[in-house]
Amino acid sequence: MIKRKDRKGLGRGLSALMADIDQSPKEIPGKTSGISSNMLPIEKIIANPDQPRQDFNKEDLEDLAKSIASRGIIQPIIVRISKENNELYQIVAGERRWRAAQRAQLHEVPVVVRDFTDEELLEVAIIENVQRSNLNPVEEALGYQALIDNFNYTQEQVASGLGKSRSYIANLLRLLNLPEKVQKYVRKGVLSAGHARTLVGNKQALALANIMIEENMSVREAEIYVKQRLNRKNINKHSNKKDSDTRALEADLSANTKMKVTIDHKGTPGSGKITISYKNLDELDQICSMLMDGSK
Repeated sequence: MIKRKDRKGLGRGLSALMADIDQSPKEIPGKTSGISSNMLPIEKIIANPDQPRQDFNKEDLEDLAKSIASRGIIQPIIVRISKENNELYQIVAGERRWRAAQRAQLHEVPVVVRDFTDEELLEVAIIENVQRSNLNPVEEALGYQALIDNFNYTQEQVASGLGKSRSYIANLLRLLNLPEKVQKYVRKGVLSAGHARTLVGNKQALALANIMIEENMSVREAEIYVKQRLNRKNINKHSNKKDSDTRALEADLSANTKMKVTIDHKGTPGSGKITISYKNLDELDQICSMLMDGSK
């Protein structure tokens, strides 16, 4: 388990971490003769157990494996010497390429060896994930949230370090406040991030999301629909508020009958209904007597 450190800023900084990755590779200790300094037998590489991304799309891996079999691995895999076994190398960034290389039955892969701490290992793994172009909005938001939770970054620092605007980071993070099922819709691409943002903070988010999907609404249509629903709710809430005269009349009638009396103004102007609630048959007889006496 990686322990979170209380710190301000970006530690060595995202730019420093990525610059370190771009430097020329170290010499691999005990390298077998005939293998170039940046190639490593694939069986000597192990995955990072704390890798934030656990789901790897099989179809995407197959496509990547075919590309690797044809062209090889263009971008090296970033590794560090394993702390448990110095003859093995733990993946820092590039696990997807490593998995695809295995499918392509490669015997060795290009690597860059770096001295990363456990904290930096997790940090780079998260950064690599959020920079992937095929990441869905919820996964991307989870990556940003992981940087904030694990490293005490602010939204501003994450935005600056990754070349994003603060509003972009903030809007994605808001998606994590949605119900889990709505987040799944976004993960699967059934609902776009634009649709989902209109539902943030809405208690009926799931029901509204289902309607958006069924009606195949555009983002603009979804925005209008949610706004109209909210306006109708506010109107109904306002119309259900009773004025002081009505409340006073309810109190007087309740005091005189010794039963709960409610007055509801509904329908056409000036119309409505009076409800008298009784607790037992004696109170019902009392109501009947009052009504019968009043009819004489």
